[in-house]
Amino acid sequence: MKQVALSFIATLFAFCLFAQDEETNDSQTTISYEEYVEEIDAQFEFQEGFIELPSGNADLNVPEGFQFLDQEQANYVLSDLWGNPEDDTILGLLVPANRSVMDDNGWVFVISFEEMGYVKDDDAGDIDYDDLLEELQQDSKEDNKWRSENGYEPVDLVGWASSPYYDENKKVLHWAKELEFEGDSVNTLNYNLRVLGRKGVFILNAVASMNELPEVKTNINSVINSVTFKEGHRYMDFDENIDDVAAWTIGGLVAGKILAKAGFFVFLAKFWKIIAIAIAGAGGGFMKFFRKKKKTPAISEKTDEV
Repeated sequence: MKQVALSFIATLFAFCLFAQDEETNDSQTTISYEEYVEEIDAQFEFQEGFIELPSGNADLNVPEGFQFLDQEQANYVLSDLWGNPEDDTILGLLVPANRSVMDDNGWVFVISFEEMGYVKDDDAGDIDYDDLLEELQQDSKEDNKWRSENGYEPVDLVGWASSPYYDENKKVLHWAKELEFEGDSVNTLNYNLRVLGRKGVFILNAVASMNELPEVKTNINSVINSVTFKEGHRYMDFDENIDDVAAWTIGGLVAGKILAKAGFFVFLAKFWKIIAIAIAGAGGGFMKFFRKKKKTPAISEKTDEV
């Protein structure tokens, strides 16, 4: 689906950018889709090194091979480019240094914090994840009824792309799902990490396709180690006399629909980003958006045909 959308939007660019400007009657300057993507990338201000996260309870040391986009830019990517609603819980994105957020094989780690309280890990060794998978697959079938009724394509949970695993020493929960979107030739990867702290969990979600699974897995440890709770906010700093205990357990974090759907929606929207632009273009909104961008100094102009 994504490859078809790219071809479609490229054709749309060629059509729209030759259109005559309605206000000036001048021929519209043309650029290729690839140039348009380059100009989007040029707007970003990537950060590296040591960063204090806006949640105030942890620091990020950007791992080698990645660049960081702050909260404002992350929401621009997730909302304006990929079509998600604004989400003030998003703290930033870790983007591979050799990829664009608009690349067909692009992927990112979305960083957010959920202040849910102290998550007890007593049940970590007692969970039958095969049984849990069957329950989640049944839930997926039920969800698809709603999706079909509301005009969305069905999504099937194929299985674990990486079996759930709880690292008791690091207090980090791992799991990954393989998802199949109807009509898509490449399955979706939803790789989830939860770093447990005193008053909640950091959510690190890899937004990728199954093709990127080996690359994502190679970077898991460096991404986990990049987030460090400040003293007083660590899991070991829990005080049962004053701190709240979360309603969620380790098993609940994997099975929980609220948190799971948050990460799931982010990835779903990534595949809609080009289609969303195309729909806007069909109504004239695309051209207005492009003209606005064209007036900024960052946009380079080209008169050759696309």
